[in-house]
This record gives sequence, C-alpha cells and structure tokens, in this order.
Amino acid sequence: MSDPETTAGVPSEQELADVVTNYSRVKRAVEACADSRSVRLVAVGKTKHVSMIQAVYRAGHRDFGENYVNELCDKAEFVSKAGPEYADISWHFIGALQTNKAKKLVAAPNLCVVETVDREKVANALEKACADVGRHELLKVFVQVNVSGEDSKSGCAPTEAPALCAHVRENCPHLKLAGLMTIGKPDDSEQPQAFSDLLNVRQQVASALQLDLTKEPLELSMGMSNDFERAIRMHSTNVRVGSTIFGARLYADQK
Repeated sequence: MSDPETTAGVPSEQELADVVTNYSRVKRAVEACADSRSVRLVAVGKTKHVSMIQAVYRAGHRDFGENYVNELCDKAEFVSKAGPEYADISWHFIGALQTNKAKKLVAAPNLCVVETVDREKVANALEKACADVGRHELLKVFVQVNVSGEDSKSGCAPTEAPALCAHVRENCPHLKLAGLMTIGKPDDSEQPQAFSDLLNVRQQVASALQLDLTKEPLELSMGMSNDFERAIRMHSTNVRVGSTIFGARLYADQK
C-alpha cells in the first residue's frame, strides 16, 4: 500500500513526536478557552504526510480536515486500508469545491462534513452525489459566509445565507445543515469583527428559518491557527488548526 502523494516527504520520528506535542498543546488551549463547552478541534493536514495524521490519531484525535479533494480522498483511502483501528476517523472538507469533484469527495471513506457550501450549485452537486453513491448517513454541511466581502475569499454574502440555508434544509434530503463557516480577514483585536458578524448571520438565519437554537443549534466554524482561542471565546464550536499542529505547509515550489 503506497503512501498518498503530498508535497511533504516522510517525516522523521522526531518530527512525528513534535507534531504530537504540538497537538497536545493546542488541545489543552482549546479546552481552556472552551471552559467546559463542547468545541471541536479539526486538525488540518494540508500538504502534510499521512503518517503525521496517523500519529495525531494515535494520540487520541479523531477529526481531520483537508483543503483539496484529491488529497482528502487519497489520505482517507490510505487510512481506511491501514487497519480497523482507524474506523472512527472523521474527515472534514474545508476547501473550495468544484462541483465536478463532488461525487469523488462524497465517496471518500469516513467523510463527515463539508464546511464550504457557498452556493446552491454546490449544495445540489453534493445532494446528487450522495444519492448517486448510495450514501445512507446524512452528510453534514456548513454554509460558508464571506463576512468580510473580500474578493479573495469564498462564501456567500451574509444577506444570502438565510436563503442558502433554507435551500439545504428544504431541497437536499441527503444533507444536514450543521452550521455556518467563515474565514475572517486578519484582525488582532480581542473580538475580531468577522466572528461578531458570523454570530449576527446565525441570528438572521435562525429568524428566517424560525429555528429555536436551543433545540436546533447551528454550529459556528470560525478560527484557525492564529486566532482559534479568540474564536472559541466568541462562541465558535469548530476550529480549524493546521500549521500550529503540523508545522508550516510545504508547497511544490518550495521543495
């Protein structure tokens, strides 16, 4: 069984140990900020060797994220064949999704969540893909919202979020609307504006869909390596941390 292709080489034992140490440090920080609330840490292994993911899994972690369809599918397939001990791993897709790759993504072993539904076309492609592959378990999705309005970031406009959430709930029976996701622009303040804005969008969605958030919670996926602690303090329930755990990413032109 060959390793999935990434831009990273096979890590040394010391590098694997360092990754586990980093993970433990981040996990403690998440727990401290959460203050007994339930907050999910998604360890993002983008460009990193699959053995690093396996090392963090063996340290007790279960939720892993990837930005590219091919990389997620390759790693998920490799891990699924590595042994039954990996049966409870959960994969989160957190990158921009080309609709022609929806079926390949949905067929990945242990795909749990797609966090980047930013338009009806993507939701419809995932819905069709789930039906085509015969997926029985509902696929959780987050609607991605571009709260900063930056052209460089994906996501629907905040004003479009209620309609997109309604579309998922009403027209995509294979999908489960799990929450909202955003990638905020750099903000060193204690209460970054992007996080406040996503909280407001959640309220707008709940009002438009007549949701009682105490009974039908909408998660908030916000916060990454440089701001996950502040995001948790502002009620994020899902943080995506990559380089702080796995180290700086290595791209093809850096090799």
